[in-house]
Amino acid sequence: VSRSFREVVTTIFSDIIAFLITEKEQQEAIEHIDEVQNEIDRLNEQASEEILKVEQKYNKLRQPFFQKRSELIAKIPNFWVTTFVNHPQVSALLGEEDEEALHYLTRVEVTEFEDIKSGYRIDFYFDENPYFENKVLSKEFHLNESGDPSSKSTEIKWKSGKDLTKRSSQTQNKAGKKRQHEEPESFFTWFTDHSDAGADELGEVIKDDIWPNPLQYYLVPDMDDEEAEGEDDDDEEGLEDIDEEGDEDDGEEDDGEEDDGEVCPR
Repeated sequence: VSRSFREVVTTIFSDIIAFLITEKEQQEAIEHIDEVQNEIDRLNEQASEEILKVEQKYNKLRQPFFQKRSELIAKIPNFWVTTFVNHPQVSALLGEEDEEALHYLTRVEVTEFEDIKSGYRIDFYFDENPYFENKVLSKEFHLNESGDPSSKSTEIKWKSGKDLTKRSSQTQNKAGKKRQHEEPESFFTWFTDHSDAGADELGEVIKDDIWPNPLQYYLVPDMDDEEAEGEDDDDEEGLEDIDEEGDEDDGEEDDGEEDDGEVCPR
């Protein structure tokens, strides 16, 4: 019995030693992982700085091409309103009067601040129009040193009775009846909305999706035109089928006439 007891005690003691050794090894491993992770974080920070330098370099190189593109776009009437209407996210924000106002939009420019990370500005250039006095409407997005986002924009100088941001979502038509569908909130309310600058969807869409290549949205085919073309194709196919059936009928009639003209042998 004494021997068995000693064996049990020895086994328990050995297990405790093994556990302590394992726990020590785990703690040492955790400390080493933390050291390695610090090195990874340091490299990531270094990479971010290098990437920022590259972005700044190529941002400057792109500027002459953006300028040239703007000059060419200026030759195409209604380029920007068409681009916005064709964009699925932006079009959802446009009411009928917004579209009318955007027909006077001649140029859009996106400017990233020199260090890029601190923010950007979007400028909208307008011709003389019946809605507001401004020639340029701008909205800026900033990140301060602590990383808190903020925004500011041009105050729109609306002409008398033309403030689209004050229009009811259910406007009345000439007959005095309410429209059958609700208009979205005016696109121009975006210039006065600074509630959540860090999650400004429209600003991000214009900067990251539309501005890099607006032509892809300008060239999106009109769905109504596509449907009309599809209907025309269907009509043409129907006419071709009718013509083919008519030709077959004519052929059968001709065969019948030939049969009538045959002389039976004696």
